[in-house]
Amino acid sequence: MTTTILVTGATGTIGAALVPELVRRGATVRTMSRREHELSGTQNAVADLRDPASLERAVAGTDTVFLNSPSEPDAAMLQCRFADIAAAAGVRRLVLLSQYAADADSPVRFLRWHAEVEHHVRELGIDSTVLRPNLYMQGLLPFAANAARTGALAAPIENARVSAIDTRDIAEVAAAVLTESGHAGATYTLTGPRAVTHAEIAAALSQATGLGISFAPVSAEQFAAALGSFLPSWQVDGLLEDYAHYDRGEAAEVYSTVSDLLGRPARSIEQFAHDHATAISAAD
Repeated sequence: MTTTILVTGATGTIGAALVPELVRRGATVRTMSRREHELSGTQNAVADLRDPASLERAVAGTDTVFLNSPSEPDAAMLQCRFADIAAAAGVRRLVLLSQYAADADSPVRFLRWHAEVEHHVRELGIDSTVLRPNLYMQGLLPFAANAARTGALAAPIENARVSAIDTRDIAEVAAAVLTESGHAGATYTLTGPRAVTHAEIAAALSQATGLGISFAPVSAEQFAAALGSFLPSWQVDGLLEDYAHYDRGEAAEVYSTVSDLLGRPARSIEQFAHDHATAISAAD
């Protein structure tokens, strides 16, 4: 029987890299998004996490699901409800995108939310695999674009190191887990090849773009003020908690998971900066 893999958040940062990797591997892919679109070699399911009936249609006939996290204040509830619908529809395998250091007792709301979903999925009685990536390198792109304009990469952190990961590596690991056997019940923490400071990130961006970019630590209040014009308050507060977590040195451990599963090293911050230099420089 042919396995059909449903990818939620198919047009997002992870999904956009995951879908072509699955197609390359010969998988039958159904992409789920809130709007009609065409992605080469895939089926399309228009569905919304807030619309259970649309989710039932999306999961019908699928065996395996990649469950991404929406950027919503009630993300945990939405993911848990989707997982329930998928299990009821007969989905046999679920790969969950979580976060590095997810913990029900964490002071970081995002880590508590992810831990809640992890626990719920484990209780469903279907094969599940959890991916826990650290800080996304691609998540730095808006800050890098601003740094190209101002010459300063600003964040509320000092010299703490973070084992940030390229989202392309997350997507390739997800594709491997979704299409290969032997991963049921596993929790994989995903990091880059080394932990870096934000000063080192700025140096990599500067070298790749040819622009004079340096790191400028700022206060939490300054960071919140800069983000508040384009992000909702709950998300700003969550990002401040994330950065306090990084600044405490709680996200510096390096794992070999990417190389273990893919047979090659994880992408470095220098490679990320090189590959995105044109897009970053265009903001200058």
